[in-house]
Order: sequence, then structure tokens, then C-alpha cells
Amino acid sequence: MNRKNSSRGRQADRNSNPQGKKNFKRDFRKPKSTPKPAEKENTGVRLNKFISNSGICSRREADTYIEHGSVSVNGKLVTEMGYKVQPTDEVRFDGTLISMEQKRYVLLNKPKNYITTMEDDRGRKTVMELVQNATKERIYPVGRLDRNTTGLLLFTNDGELAKKLTHPKHNVRKLYHASLDKKLSLADLEKLRGDVIIEGRKVFIDAVSYVEGERKTEVGIEIHSGRNRIVRKIFEHFGYHVVKLDRVIFAGLTKKNLPRGRWRELTNQEINTLQML
Repeated sequence: MNRKNSSRGRQADRNSNPQGKKNFKRDFRKPKSTPKPAEKENTGVRLNKFISNSGICSRREADTYIEHGSVSVNGKLVTEMGYKVQPTDEVRFDGTLISMEQKRYVLLNKPKNYITTMEDDRGRKTVMELVQNATKERIYPVGRLDRNTTGLLLFTNDGELAKKLTHPKHNVRKLYHASLDKKLSLADLEKLRGDVIIEGRKVFIDAVSYVEGERKTEVGIEIHSGRNRIVRKIFEHFGYHVVKLDRVIFAGLTKKNLPRGRWRELTNQEINTLQML
């Protein structure tokens, strides 16, 4: 080819592609892939939830037990946190067979001379005797009331809720009616509204006042501390003896229509309210 024809050819190429770019079409479509087979649905209940629902402890505590080798499934030790329990699995906690239970919530108006424990080797009466026919599930008292304290005591097999209701950070309201051996002076009432230190630790008293329409020996005191015998210790600190102590409100629950020594199941609304605390 002579130089003239070659020059004409290059000119034709420039006219068809004036910027001198490569002339091709780009395909932005994603390449077809072979469809994956549908994955099998991941059924079952997480092991920590299964343990919690059995009434043994909270989910967080269950994680610790799983990690430390306290749980086996179908005879094999399981330490995997996300393990899913199937309906046909056999789950054992420290060698004891456990199963998921329906959640139960029972409110008792505790009488005097019953201790808050599951059983007593000294043969004393326990609160469990009063609720033994409440449900076939194994329920536990939430917190404690000492032997001579009367009033509201909640029982449940819901480990997570029980832990929440007894932890001070959730500020669960507990209102007591205390009957004292002598009149509470106005000066001491004001001291109770300030900083109170018992056994080297501050006690958080949310409210305190005389019971309306009663003598000044009758005092209402609201706290959210869970320390043992703390209400009695508060008044003893100021030189008063508590003759009677009655818990009249616990976590918004009241003794309305619940005679002393009797129990009732919580309503669905009451359960929902507790779970929202």
C-alpha cells in the first residue's frame, strides 16, 4: 500500500472515532450464577434462653454456666453460646434433666412467722407452703421478707425478670408501713430524708412520711435497696424499734383484694408492666 492510501485509511478511522478511543461495548450486566439451594430453616431455641425459661437463672448467668461446662445436650457437653436446642433434645444442667416451662407469676400477701426460703432444716414454716398449690411449675420467691415482716412477695420461674426486680439499678419501688414503739420525732423524720449511712454504706430512701390519719408511730417508707432487714436497721439507727412491718407496694403491685396468707396469679397487664420496668 502506498503512503497516500495509508493516510486516507487513518483519516477514515479518525472520522469514525474522533477522540481516538477504542471502539467497544461494555457489558455491565452481572454474570449469571447458579442459584443456591434453599437453606434449611434454622429452628430451635438458643441454649441460654432454654435454661432461663426452665426457671434456673437468667440468660446472662446461663452463658456463664454453659462456658464452665455445666450443660449437656443429648449426653454431650455443650459450651457453644449460640447452640440451638431442638424439640427432641435432652438437656441436662449439672446432670439434672431440665425442660422449658410456662412462665408463672404468683403474688402472695405473706403472713407473720413464715420465712422466705425454699425449705428449712429447722422445721420452721416457709412461704413455699403457702403457694404449693399455686402452679405445677417450680416457682421461687423474688427477694426476701424476714420472718416477722408481712406483705407482698412475688414468686416466679422467670429468672430474668426476678433478677431485674431485685437489682437496685432498676429502682423497683418498695413501700413499707412501719409501726414503731414510739412516736417518730419531726427532727428524726427530717434526718431520714437526708443522707443515712447504715453499716458504712449509704441507704437510698426514696420517700418517708407519717401515715395520714394515724398516730406518729405509723410511718410509710419507700426504698429500692435490697439489703437484708434494711428497713428495721434504718429505724434502729435512730433509736426506734419496729413493732410491725408490712410491705404494701412492690414494683407497682398492691395488696388490693388480697387477704393475708392468700395468693393470686398476676394479670397479663401486670406482667407486661413488670417486663417493661
